[in-house]
Amino acid sequence: MSRTLDTLLRPSLLAVAIAFGTPLASPLLLAAEQSASVRAYNLPSAPLASTLNQIASQAGLALTLNPTLAAGKTSAPVKGQFDAQSALREALRGTGLQLEQGTAGTFTLVPMPDGVVALPQTSVIGQGGYESAWGPVEGYLAKRTAAGTKTDTALVEAPRSISVATREQMQDRNVQNLDDAVKYMPGIVSASYGSDTRYDWMRVRGFEPTQFLDGLPLPRGVYANPKAETWNLDRLALLRGPASSVYGQTPPGGLLDMVSRRPSAESSNAVQVQYGSDNYRQINFDSTGKIDDEGQFLYSLSGVLRDAGTQVDHIDNKRYNIAPSLSWNIDTDTKLTLLSQFTRDDTGTTSQFLPIQGTKIKSPLGKVSHHKNLGDPDYDFYDRTYYALGYAFEHRFNDTWQFKQNLRYTKSELAFQQLTVGSYAFSPADANGNISRSSTNVDEDISQFAVDNNFQADFATGNITHTLLLGLDHQRTDTSYLAIFGDGGTTNIFNPVYGQPIVRPARSTAFYDYNQKTVQTGLYVQDQMALDNWRLTLGGREDWVHQGTTYFNKNDATNTDRSKNFSGNAALSYVFDSGFVPYLSYAESFQPASNASVDPVQSFKPTEGQQWELGIKYQPPGSNTLLSAAVYDLAQKNVQVTSFQSGGASVTDQTGEVKVKGLELEAVSDVTDNLKVIAAYTLAKSEVQKGQYKGNRLQLIPNQQASLWTDYTWHTGPLDGFGIGFGARYTGNTYGDQANTWAGKANAYTVFDGAVHYDLGRLDNSLKGASVKVNATNLFNKDYISTCDGSYCYFGDQRSVVASATYQW
Repeated sequence: MSRTLDTLLRPSLLAVAIAFGTPLASPLLLAAEQSASVRAYNLPSAPLASTLNQIASQAGLALTLNPTLAAGKTSAPVKGQFDAQSALREALRGTGLQLEQGTAGTFTLVPMPDGVVALPQTSVIGQGGYESAWGPVEGYLAKRTAAGTKTDTALVEAPRSISVATREQMQDRNVQNLDDAVKYMPGIVSASYGSDTRYDWMRVRGFEPTQFLDGLPLPRGVYANPKAETWNLDRLALLRGPASSVYGQTPPGGLLDMVSRRPSAESSNAVQVQYGSDNYRQINFDSTGKIDDEGQFLYSLSGVLRDAGTQVDHIDNKRYNIAPSLSWNIDTDTKLTLLSQFTRDDTGTTSQFLPIQGTKIKSPLGKVSHHKNLGDPDYDFYDRTYYALGYAFEHRFNDTWQFKQNLRYTKSELAFQQLTVGSYAFSPADANGNISRSSTNVDEDISQFAVDNNFQADFATGNITHTLLLGLDHQRTDTSYLAIFGDGGTTNIFNPVYGQPIVRPARSTAFYDYNQKTVQTGLYVQDQMALDNWRLTLGGREDWVHQGTTYFNKNDATNTDRSKNFSGNAALSYVFDSGFVPYLSYAESFQPASNASVDPVQSFKPTEGQQWELGIKYQPPGSNTLLSAAVYDLAQKNVQVTSFQSGGASVTDQTGEVKVKGLELEAVSDVTDNLKVIAAYTLAKSEVQKGQYKGNRLQLIPNQQASLWTDYTWHTGPLDGFGIGFGARYTGNTYGDQANTWAGKANAYTVFDGAVHYDLGRLDNSLKGASVKVNATNLFNKDYISTCDGSYCYFGDQRSVVASATYQW
């Protein structure tokens, strides 16, 4: 270990990380002893040898299989939770074969004796509660995931660092946006510029993640990026590290893989009313169930109505969202789900661009207030309309092959105006707090068509079982971007002046005015192999990208760029009977530039990344606990960096190579029916390898982070139905500028969150389904700076308290 890393591993924080797992050990060992061999299975009918080998290898059983006995036979479906022997017997139903246990604990497949017409009844535990990688989860711990593989894979066996926020976890913490959803995960920094009602600003292992919804990427522009509505999600997975071998153009840090609420045959309805700080008012609703008695058609309808203020004067946070969906169960092997969404946002720049004077630099006139709006309510606005229409189709051809297609058309339209005070380097405030401003005027439209097709085959070659994925995806993105910068008058940072006659400059003066069309096609293959307890995953993908840009402010000059890239991945792991799964993985990333340069003769090169990761996961068999640890070494070339010129104009260029190394620990556990725990610790060392800032840390990535959230609910006694939640989040210091100057440094901070909730149905049966809850973020109102970038500083959110009343039926 290097001296730097050794210094970073402060004993106090390391002790906290170790302590996260300590209170879990005793109940987990007890759970392991009580139900050591119980597993969840969802195996369709398949070649008998393949199914038996898969069950035996997962459970660590020694199975002797005579190929001639199994030849030509098909297993029965195995769906539900079984011990290993019961799962094997379930697969053998109707085959005329049975298991015979030897004295050494081995099992042999033998013909059923004459006259025996049925096998003994198997022991099924909770068959109806099987979890899918694309469905809801009961509790905090997800056991299945499709993140990183696009197949339904046990989370403990996925050879990557993956964290999942379930619906229940998000409800307990009253998650309002993606920044909130990931705050208790390792390896990610959220709300980098303070909470922003316009977009969720994150860094995963040092890089901004791509966002995927229902298997397809969300469009990415400059300002018009969609802001996902978390109320409409069943789950959210964070995959850390490169994933281009399956997903195509993605950054090396990772991606967010979100799954929308889907229609369910089980009828349920919910209405939630919220009121909180800054006149926060919101109504959430959700309804799902059958349309016809047979359940061939199912529906889901969810949405959000919000009319709220914010912590910044004169900036509202209004949202109107609705997300209807419809499932058609065409037959037992075919299903089509239509997914749609409409969102309208009326808000502004809550992160502000506060001068360093009066925030980081003390001023004799005082401190710039968190609440001050240094723009102008008569001029500023951010109006975004987003809508999406698509579907998810799946069809099983036979016991081996199945086909899936995800398709979506998305459009995001934005009109945006903002006044920004001068930067510290070019036009700082004078001794009286007076400062010049510039205006930013943006019109941006993004439309995207995306489709992903893949065939999955589950089969065996000898003793090796395979889950083979063959895929082809295609995207077309059309972006129009207009950005005009002008004079914004002057104001005072302590007593802002509103109502000045600010005039939007003519389009002919635009700094950016272009239309960019991007066409991307990817062909990928992946094979997840199992031999006894060994797991091997190999994958590769070829991407072709064509990008054409027309610059309207440069006499319609055009720039065309074509690129292609191969991305690969490989991972090896071993599944121990005790629940330990060590793994080693290698993965690559590839990401073309999504935004145009200001110069029509300049093209951005695609970024390329590589990562090695060594990790171990531990899930005691039969338990609801997953402990994970991983170390990684990540590098990326051709990194894009945006800097601001005088007048507020931004220019993007590319630096050289950067490296990030780190350690990540995570514990997620439904310890008991009463207690749920999430804990995480991150240690990271980033360094610029080439260029002007060689040796400096990467922007917006702290050296250390730690977090802990726990919720305890009483189910008996005088406190029956009452629960409390408490969380703590530590973020180390960061640099917001490439030069790593004092002016760009933000100090470490720790904030606390809390919640209390009560199930009113425990008072009286007539109140069944009704509950109340109060959530507080930054519970003790910690005053801290989230980020400084050398020119501006951004405050972290102050305390916010939201009360919720929910009725479910």
